[in-house]
Amino acid sequence: MAAFEGYVAPGFERVAEVFAAQIETGDDLGAGFAAIRNGEPIIEIWGGWRDRNKTTPWTQDTLPPVFSTSKGVSSIVVAWCVEHGFLRYEDKVADIWPEFGVHGKDQLTIAQAVSHQAGVPGFPDPIDAELWLDPPACAAAIAALAPLWTPGTASGYHPLTWGYIVGEVVARAAKRSLGSILREEICAPSHIDFHIGLPDEAHARIPEMQKPRKPGHFGEITAPRRVAFFTPWSAAKRSDPRWPRIEIPSANGHGTALAIAQLYDVFATGGEICGRRILSPNTFVQLTATRMEGPDLVLPFNLEWRSGVMGNKLLKYGPNRAASGHSGSGGSCGMGDPAARVAIGYVMNKQSEYLTGDPRAVKLIEAFYACL
Repeated sequence: MAAFEGYVAPGFERVAEVFAAQIETGDDLGAGFAAIRNGEPIIEIWGGWRDRNKTTPWTQDTLPPVFSTSKGVSSIVVAWCVEHGFLRYEDKVADIWPEFGVHGKDQLTIAQAVSHQAGVPGFPDPIDAELWLDPPACAAAIAALAPLWTPGTASGYHPLTWGYIVGEVVARAAKRSLGSILREEICAPSHIDFHIGLPDEAHARIPEMQKPRKPGHFGEITAPRRVAFFTPWSAAKRSDPRWPRIEIPSANGHGTALAIAQLYDVFATGGEICGRRILSPNTFVQLTATRMEGPDLVLPFNLEWRSGVMGNKLLKYGPNRAASGHSGSGGSCGMGDPAARVAIGYVMNKQSEYLTGDPRAVKLIEAFYACL
């Protein structure tokens, strides 16, 4: 079996060499990588295996879960809602969702919510983890929480709760679910193979995921970190058949590397996806505006949060600070760079412990930029 299949534009062979080496050495089990430049795909490669026993090859249409890489996609849907007048970033969440405005959360804006400033990164007290699989009930429970810090004063990454907050705001404002807007208004018109709320007929394309062998390096386990990641009830049971079907805009997107690159290309082009203008220049400026910068209370990094995506403060998404991106648990990532007019997507099924900037993705991104 060849180390990879797909297309690589002349001059970018080094990227394919790095990709093939990661498959051959076992750093990757199965993976896909795609890059777009000036709106045109110039790399789409895939290789390896869907399963640990290496019986089923990874194919062009393999649909891995990309976990928090979904947040960047969901942020595009929020921006689409701003573009179409359903909401404004400066609106207060409680004006759209009154039940949310308790315990001092009444002044939190949508801009602050999407940049992880709400103060509710998880549930401090025990819940039945089944709650994560019932988005309306989970959103209601999140709305009732008291924040762990004064909302709007600091960021603290909300690994799962972010999606229930954003999903509820979009559903109430636009009268449609975030996943349906993504499907009907953005993905379907351009034949983009990305889903938040995966239809049953696509489940056979999900690969087997190999969990990290060791935990991420968080440093001291503070109260926000414990609530976000370190309680027995801090995550949904991903083996439950309901998990890919429901909409969790923070965590359960499924897509190919090309689909991620196509969607994150909105950040490279100033508002276009597959040649279609999705956002006006004004909305694009709001989407990529810095909303919070400094030490994050959950992730052990000094971060720049934009309107649902990370700024490139850590330079994990290429050499240009103007780039926007997001990584997912285990290693996937998407990014768009307006300075170079390039977008990249990377997906895989062998998860690592890195919280952001997985070395496999970084090596591929560095190889790509070296070829420009």
